[in-house]
Amino acid sequence: MRLVTRVLATAATAAIAAGLLASPAQATPPNIPSKATAQTELAALTVAAEANASTYDRDLFPHWITISGTCNTRETVLKRDGSSVVVSSACAAASGSWYSPYDGATWTAAADLDIDHVVPLAEAWRSGASAWTTSKRQSFANDLTRPQLIAVTDNVNQAKSDQDPSTWQPSVAGYRCTYARMWIAVKYYWGLTLQSSEKTALQTMLNSCG
Repeated sequence: MRLVTRVLATAATAAIAAGLLASPAQATPPNIPSKATAQTELAALTVAAEANASTYDRDLFPHWITISGTCNTRETVLKRDGSSVVVSSACAAASGSWYSPYDGATWTAAADLDIDHVVPLAEAWRSGASAWTTSKRQSFANDLTRPQLIAVTDNVNQAKSDQDPSTWQPSVAGYRCTYARMWIAVKYYWGLTLQSSEKTALQTMLNSCG
């Protein structure tokens, strides 16, 4: 038994050294609430019709801003969400591996990734951010404390655009529960409203949580 144990331990050590047991890249935004907390927050959100869509301008949400040293928000999220990320002196991601939970794809070039605003800027504008100061909109657009920013496949982010969960959800069905909890947490913290169809979609997604 001791010999078998020793052989297995040696094999495991060798596998780790070879990178065979290394964890895959996994995007992990912070402070994703539990299903129970998300349910409570969803119930507290105000249902209202969207407004001011015609006056939206992306420049009203200044981003990306400097976070630390030479690193801006995008670069900070790339480092957070990737595995074995190596950056240049200018903080640009030179190499690494990123897993996009929306579609299940893994990428090794930062150029293949967008940083998604879970609650899109235009959606926020229509849901109450049009009344905010530019400073508050900047904080929203660069929010690293809530689960608002995540590195995902670029064309998936572009296909999502400014849609809410009633018209767009991750193609990986198993991630929809997490996505709903992220969306709800962001809207709740920032005091944004939601549409009736959006609330129904979020409730369905929450119901899918294990």
